[in-house]
Amino acid sequence: MPSFYVQNFGCRATQADGAAIERQLAELGFDRAANASCAQVVILNTCTVTAAADQDARASIRRIQRANPDCQIVVTGCYAQRAPEEIAALPGVSQVIGNSHKHLLAEIVPLSSLTPGPAQQIFVSDIFAHTELLAAPVFEEQARTRPNLKVQDGCDNRCSFCVIPSVRGQSRSLPTAEVLRQVNSLVDSGYREVVISGINLGRWGRDLLVENQKTGNWKQRTDNWSSSIRASLTSPWPTGNDYRLEGLVRAILGETSLEKLRISSVEPMDWSDEFIALMASSPRIAKHAHVPMQSGSDAVLRRMHRKYRPWHYREKIEKIRAAMPGAAIGADVMVGFPGETEAEFEETRRLIEDLPLTYLHVFTYSARPGTPAATLPNQVPAHIARDRNRILRELAAEKKNVFMRSFIGTQLPAITLNVTRQTSGGEFTETLTDNYLKLQIRGNHEPNRWIVAQVETASEETMLGSRKL
Repeated sequence: MPSFYVQNFGCRATQADGAAIERQLAELGFDRAANASCAQVVILNTCTVTAAADQDARASIRRIQRANPDCQIVVTGCYAQRAPEEIAALPGVSQVIGNSHKHLLAEIVPLSSLTPGPAQQIFVSDIFAHTELLAAPVFEEQARTRPNLKVQDGCDNRCSFCVIPSVRGQSRSLPTAEVLRQVNSLVDSGYREVVISGINLGRWGRDLLVENQKTGNWKQRTDNWSSSIRASLTSPWPTGNDYRLEGLVRAILGETSLEKLRISSVEPMDWSDEFIALMASSPRIAKHAHVPMQSGSDAVLRRMHRKYRPWHYREKIEKIRAAMPGAAIGADVMVGFPGETEAEFEETRRLIEDLPLTYLHVFTYSARPGTPAATLPNQVPAHIARDRNRILRELAAEKKNVFMRSFIGTQLPAITLNVTRQTSGGEFTETLTDNYLKLQIRGNHEPNRWIVAQVETASEETMLGSRKL
């Protein structure tokens, strides 16, 4: 059988797709290569969220062709969905398979007969007709202790800057029964923390509700659940609440023995009071909330076509902090959106300064072909956007440092990772606390174990401490 190598770009959802592709190929008997330079077939699973992401994919194609000229290069993912002809014209590309056909990649790519050269076939169709959802846990490259399970894909929002809906399609969800099967499988394999994620995770289940209402297929929903789940329902058939993220979380807590569930990014409008209360009340849910902001300016949010206002965002963050005083609270923020004035940027900076955020992911706006924002006037000069990016990153570093230092002298639950380092002060094992902080503890400790750690010092990006016996 030919050997293959999958190289992933971009977000966790793309990495999860790549993990599913690897599993499909392995189940067919194909051999995993150690790297791209020794594989017969290299599959590039691309991102297209920024111009830099496209450039990274093209550069990788060129590098692979130079290092391994006899291999077959197959390009899939978001960039392949958006610009298949552009990719097909690149030297060395054998096939282009968009997200619309990614779930069939192991079937439609004749791995044993591909030959190098111009693209032989392009498989791309209307992504909005696509209903499949690839699902396989993805692991951190080094730690391999916290599998990430994608339970939702696609997005029904239409933010003016975002190309994702046009390359990933409508929102679709992994059914509860399949989520439970995957989580139980991971627990049986010894994993103690699982992260659930999605392109728009907070919308999980809405499509399942609509589909079941159309077909009247309520009974099939409950037949896949155990008697304890069915008995816990307030009515004989699932209600709308069972098709919301909090319903999925309750099912995971009730139907698996998972020690810790971590929930990735959820949009502001999906942080209901019920969801916040559920997170706060369960010790099995990591105290970690990621709530995309994008901008603190009402005018900019309106131009972005975001569905909330700054005061809505403030209210959600304050409710989360009140319910979980020690939680990590992070946000995505974009600078340099078309027309962003100095005053509008200052509104964003002030809101971030005022709120109890503990970390930021700061992005500089990148025009994406086909999006409304790409044609807006008053594009912000690159040097101004870079300065604004730097200002927010420095502010984020200050807030993170204050947050870390607040735990000196306290004890925190943490999971040991498969990463150790040797210093002049001895050997340390890296851990991740329940509230999303990197904590180095003294000694060499077995990975994938929840422990209680004593925090002793904090500086820069990490904290130091010891295991509490």
